[in-house]
Amino acid sequence: MNFFKYIHAVGTGVKRNRDLSMDEAKDMMSQILQKKAHNEEIAAFLLGWRLKPETTDEFRGVVEACEKYIKYQPIKNSIELGYPFDGKVKNPYIFTLVAKILQPTGLNIVLTGDDLQPAKGGITTKDIYKNIDFSKNIHYFEREDYFKEFAQLTDIRKKLGLRTGLNTIEKLPNVAKSDFAISGVFHKPYVKKYIDIFAPKYKRVAILQGNEGTPELFSKSRLWVATTDKQTDQYIIEPKKYGIVYEKSWQKITMQDSIKQIQNPSNELIKLAKLNAAIYMFVAQKANTIDEACEMLNL
Repeated sequence: MNFFKYIHAVGTGVKRNRDLSMDEAKDMMSQILQKKAHNEEIAAFLLGWRLKPETTDEFRGVVEACEKYIKYQPIKNSIELGYPFDGKVKNPYIFTLVAKILQPTGLNIVLTGDDLQPAKGGITTKDIYKNIDFSKNIHYFEREDYFKEFAQLTDIRKKLGLRTGLNTIEKLPNVAKSDFAISGVFHKPYVKKYIDIFAPKYKRVAILQGNEGTPELFSKSRLWVATTDKQTDQYIIEPKKYGIVYEKSWQKITMQDSIKQIQNPSNELIKLAKLNAAIYMFVAQKANTIDEACEMLNL
């Protein structure tokens, strides 16, 4: 189909905009990945799509289109962590600490990364990968290697300078064919969308209303756990219940300070990492409950 049809569908105003069918969304994304659409057309569509806004069926179609291009590398006994590609701004990543805690359980951590995407301007998982030696149970995948067609959209996205629907679907490519996944979410209305899009792709998927939209809990948060039987359970997790008193930063963090905190963690940050490890164990069915996992980790 002519790509202009899709621009017209999302860019003619509230009264005339329409949602794409799943097949149309799949074709739209295929044209983008195959470079059948000009950069200006892609940017116009992404902006209109965001403002329309996107539907779950559209997201599903986009994900299906992407799956044909991803170079998969299965990692057994793994959980994929879905981080936003616009990074973290105010607090350090703790997945390196979590991974070390999880090593005795045999659970592998899967991460993906790329150059910084719009619009937050934070520190990315790729930045951490380039500056810290990862433990053996962390498996980092560079998008340029496993999905170069998507990575090549970075320049267009940077020039647009705004969040788009691509920010939503890029977090969980399931490059390692993991049975389990946990993604972060900032806005609660997106929880159902994430579950509807990704639950069929995994044995068990969880969505955490985590720190800066990441799958990392730093304060009282909600966790939604879904399975392929379409059942979703909600949990409220309070760090103080486990004796953790950690004060989140509200100031922009530098790369140097982020690395320093990761390499020389405070006692409270270590305890916070243990709680996050317990959450991942629960999601990956290494424990029946989060409390049980905490006991196993001596938290």
